[in-house]
This record gives sequence, C-alpha cells and structure tokens, in this order.
Amino acid sequence: MQQLATVWNALTPRRRAVALGATLAMVLAVFGLARVASAPPMSLLYAGLENGAAGEVVEALESRGIPFEVRAGAIFVPDAQRDALRMTLASEGLPANSTQGYELLDTLSGFGTTSQMFDAAYWRAKEGELARTIVASPLIVSARVHIANSSANPFQRDVTPSASISVTATGAAITPAQARALKYLVASAVPGLVPEEVAVIDSVAGLIGSEDEPGSGPSAEDRALALRDRVQRLMEARVGAGNAVVEVSVDTVTESESIRERRFDPEGRVAISTDTEEESNSDQNSGSPNVTVASNLPDGQAGGNQSSSSQSSDTRERVNYEVSETLREITRVPGAVRRLTVAVLVNGRFETAADGTQTFVPLPDTELAALRDLVASAVGFDEARGDQITLRSLPFERPEGLGTGPIEPGWFSMPLDPMTLIQLGVLAGVALILGLFVVRPILAGKGTPAPLALPGAEPAAEALSGEIEDDDGFAPLPSLGSGPDFGGLGMVDFDSPTEEDPVDRLRALIEERKTETVEILRSWLDEKEEAK
Repeated sequence: MQQLATVWNALTPRRRAVALGATLAMVLAVFGLARVASAPPMSLLYAGLENGAAGEVVEALESRGIPFEVRAGAIFVPDAQRDALRMTLASEGLPANSTQGYELLDTLSGFGTTSQMFDAAYWRAKEGELARTIVASPLIVSARVHIANSSANPFQRDVTPSASISVTATGAAITPAQARALKYLVASAVPGLVPEEVAVIDSVAGLIGSEDEPGSGPSAEDRALALRDRVQRLMEARVGAGNAVVEVSVDTVTESESIRERRFDPEGRVAISTDTEEESNSDQNSGSPNVTVASNLPDGQAGGNQSSSSQSSDTRERVNYEVSETLREITRVPGAVRRLTVAVLVNGRFETAADGTQTFVPLPDTELAALRDLVASAVGFDEARGDQITLRSLPFERPEGLGTGPIEPGWFSMPLDPMTLIQLGVLAGVALILGLFVVRPILAGKGTPAPLALPGAEPAAEALSGEIEDDDGFAPLPSLGSGPDFGGLGMVDFDSPTEEDPVDRLRALIEERKTETVEILRSWLDEKEEAK
C-alpha cells in the first residue's frame, strides 16, 4: 500500500486524471461484461400476433415479473421458462385467437336477419373453425381460410366450390405432403368441394403442391438426396466418417402417358352357350278297301286291306363361341425412375516404409465387391433398366499431406456465437485500455524527465536528479578553498564532526555545478505551478 501511495504521489495531475478515467472505464466495461454474461439466453415465445393479443401476453408477463424482449413484433423470454410460460398462458386462454368460429351464429337473432346475412355469417364461421383447426398444429403459426361457395345463386349450374388456404409456418415452408393434408381437411368440411380445387399458399414458399398430381411421388432431386444419404451412412459405417464420397443421379420420366390396348386371341375360343334341338316324326297310313257289291253286303268281304307307316328323327345342336379379348389401360405419370447412376469414392490406407515415406494402398477387390453389393441393395439396382454403379478406391487429397490422422481441433475451430465474440471483444478492449492508459502511464511516471540544456550551456558530465545520496555515492570533492565566514556572526557549531559536513559538501557541489542546479530548481518550480 505504501508503494502504491508512493507511485501515486509521483504522478503528475494529468497522469492522475488519465489513470482515474482509465480505471473508471475498466470498471464499467467489466460491469457491462458481467451483466451480459449473467443475462439468460432469450428464445422466441410468440410471433406474428395481432396488437391486441400481443398486448395481453406482454401484460401477463409483466404481472408475473418475467423479463422479456420485443423484437420486430416477436416476444422473447428466457429459454428456461419458455415452455412453462406457453402452457401457463394457454391455460389462461392467451394468446387470444381473434379468429371467431361458430360463436358468430350466436349473435344472430331471428328478427332483422335475412337469408343472405345468415349465409355470410355461416361461411365466415366455417372459415374461422377451419383456421382454428389448422393453427392447432405446432407447425403452423397463423392461418386464414377463404371459401368461394356458389350456393347464393341457385340458378347457376355445374359450378363447384373452391377454397384457398394461407398459412405461415413456424420454421421452413410446409412440405407438399402437409399441403395435401390441408387440402383434404378443407375439402372434407365443405360439401361438394374436391381437394384439387383447394389452393395452399405459404408465406415463404408461395403456392405449395400446384404441380403435384395424384399418384406422383417426390422429385428426382429428393430421391437422389435420400439415396445418397442412405449409401453415405452405409459406407461410413465401414470405412469411417470422412473417408467416403457418394453421388447419386436419378433420371426420371418427365412426361405423362396413357395407353389403352385391346387384344383378341382367336385360339382362345370359349363356348358361352349351347342350344340342342331334337325333332322326331312318326306317320302311319292304313289303306281303305275298294267299294264293291260285296263290300256293301252285310256279310260280304271287303276288297283288299292295305296299310303303310313311316317314322323320321332330326337332331340339331347350336354352340355359341366367344373369342378371347384382353383390354388393358395403363396411365403413366411423371416421376418413374428411368435410370439410376451411383458413384462412390472411398479412401484406402497408407503404409509407412522404413525410410519414412508413405505409400497409398487401395482397398482389396474382395472388399470393393462386397461394398458394391451393399450399394446395389441399398439403391434398388436394376441392370435391365440400365442402372450403373461405379465404386473406386483412391487417395483423398489432404492439406497436411498423405497422413490420415485426424486434425486436432484448434482454438479457432471452436464454434463461437455472436454473443461470445462480443464478450471476447469487450475483454480485449478492457485489456487494451488497462495496458495503454493505466499501466503504461504509471510505469512511465516513475522517474522525472531529464532537464533540458540551456542554449549555449556546456553539457554536464552527469545530470543531477535532485536527490541527496549517501556518503558513498559522492566522489571525493576538493576541500573548499574559501567560503563564507560565519564566525563573526556569533554562531556556535555544536557537535562538530570530525569529518566533513554533508551540507558543506552540497554547497560545494552547487557552487561547482551551477548550470545543473538552476535546471533542477526550474523543474521543481514547474511542478509546483502545475500542482496549483
């Protein structure tokens, strides 16, 4: 403490002011850094709320004493309290949903309400209910539903209703699968509405699913990425992470085709019906006797008795045959895989020779063949389709040479978020201020600057510092030849030492070095004026 006081007293008033200012700045910087470091990380609570709903949420947070921030219409709270706040506010009905559903119909009375007004309120209530159902999904922040119904004009024919959905997702844009789900949700709630007449519009990606047709699958790029990730995981499980590069190209059919085929097979007859008809005729003719006198007598014998008979049979069979017929109708939609190409590059290993040189050794052919079979099974290889798989083992280019060892993570490889960078910058600024404005002035102010030589004065062999040294520090001085005689003044010299008095030596030194003495006195006078 005594040393610190000595250093402080040795400083000039200007340097003392600089030291005080630097110390104050350092304290403020450290205080600000501590406040930033102690502040909890903020996360999103709600975004996209209307002014009234946002005001209610802010009022609820203020009543609970929870710190929050409002950034561009979004409300941020401490990350540790976000989930609990959402559940607590939801139990209180916050944020209030401004979209109204079937409660709109409760305000309608029987008097003064026309059918047009009721229809408008009914469809408005249905739109609100559908919007509430869509917003209930955790992936959707806000939604609006618009239904165009033609029931107001009953004289129109062949007019189908249509609808549109406008959504805002929490993160990225919604996927085509989610858009199809929203279409079926709205179409199922509106009579006569088909999913194809529902348009889904995302606030980020625009119209979703407009090019998709029933039965169409994912795009070629999505299939290629899925296959590449599948093969990449398979390869890295064997050769290690970073030792395999996989690229997949999928050639798909882009045009639609409808084929209708009707084929007859004359050899493939089929009896569909059989008609059998049998006809049998039997005819018998007995001849009558001739008319004579004898035949007219009572006991007379008739002439000759002649008779004849005939019998015939006829069978007819009719068989109806149908020729074999095959009717095929094939509809090919875009998206079918036409050709698949897979390229896989794997790294080998390095062998170190006795002289220290490293030689690349590729994977053996047996292992490459096994890896190729795994890749073929993973991607669904079809040789008849023209698929191709290329698997090679080649050395990877590394910045550190041929070594295959992992790169040790350095200080700069650590992930730094913006807040960490700001804290590091503040620390660097505090250290710089401390070094430049506190330590350096204190160290530089330990000694008194050397006095400037007067014009025309001879340079002194040794500058005087103004301090009285011990006896051993003075060189042997010549005895004073003549000096003021104080004997006549009546002064008595008590305790006269046997040796020369130091005061006399100082007087002699001042007398000998007048120029240096004047400069020392002048510097003392300047310091006193600055102190005033």
